[in-house]
Amino acid sequence: MMDSPPRHPWLGLITAVILCFAVAGVGGWVTAPNIPSWYAGLVKPSWTPPDWIFGPVWSVLYLGMAVAVWLVWRRNGFAGATVPMVLFGTQLALNGAWSWLFFGLHSPGAALVDLVLLWAAIAATTVTFWRRSIPAAILLVPYLIWVSFAGALNFAIWRLNG
Repeated sequence: MMDSPPRHPWLGLITAVILCFAVAGVGGWVTAPNIPSWYAGLVKPSWTPPDWIFGPVWSVLYLGMAVAVWLVWRRNGFAGATVPMVLFGTQLALNGAWSWLFFGLHSPGAALVDLVLLWAAIAATTVTFWRRSIPAAILLVPYLIWVSFAGALNFAIWRLNG
């Protein structure tokens, strides 16, 4: 626990939201031009969601991630939550890397490896968040579930197109 609360906790929330949505924006920048061309030409399983669902789902998940990391920071500060903050940063970097691997490099296999690492990083982040803020950990559960689904979809696409 911190000795005192952060001086400007809302600035921390704004920073967390900007950081998470910056990763989303960069991912979207590399993803969007590949949807109507490369991605449209891939063989996909019958249970693939429609393309339009990904944007809203990811927006909600990124907002949840931002609030989760803010809750941990607000309660513990950076010094009091070094491991959770490093894990959060790691999972965020792996999250951003996935778009570059899958859509930018057109490599579902490399993206699948990234997703396995991402899933492990999210799970570890969730556990460390749980120890500091149960609501923060709960906010990451839908993200972990969605990445599990995304991993299954990525695997299927890799197998169908390999």
